[in-house]
Amino acid sequence: MPTAARHRVRLVVNVINGATAAGLGIALAGGARLARGPEGLLTATGYRPPVPAAPAFTVGNVIIVTRRWPGPVPLEAAAPRIFAHEARHASQYAWCGGLLMLPLYFAAAGVSWAACGDFAAWNVFERQAGLADGGYTDRPPRPALARVRRRIARRLQGAGPGWCPDGPGPAGPGGSIATPFR
Repeated sequence: MPTAARHRVRLVVNVINGATAAGLGIALAGGARLARGPEGLLTATGYRPPVPAAPAFTVGNVIIVTRRWPGPVPLEAAAPRIFAHEARHASQYAWCGGLLMLPLYFAAAGVSWAACGDFAAWNVFERQAGLADGGYTDRPPRPALARVRRRIARRLQGAGPGWCPDGPGPAGPGGSIATPFR
């Protein structure tokens, strides 16, 4: 599907699922100024509340910027990588059914925190949107998790091809251990 068509589909889906309306409400309640951006997105600059801590966040097709950009320079020109990252989040809202993205995102942030002590580094939504583009860095797993991963990798390496975690099972007629799945 051509890029422009994908953007139109994302726009329509996010309007229908209510995520864009929620984004507009959040932006306006936070005192942001709205502007039409590329790719069917809206940018809302000057958002005042201190939460969330991120410099920009997205709800539906609305990219909300928590600081004022200098002069009339739009977000996509001032910070094109952040804009691209946030545009990918807009697509995630469409794929996740709108506001259902929020509990999924927060669950992924919790998994990331448990895995490495950072809400973004192992968050599947942030990784898919591009960690570096969003200003995030990759982080190693917590030491205990790294040990578990190494143990699992060693066991899988020694297992060889056709390995089954339950073993081959009882021998069949004639002592055969072949199964219909091998």
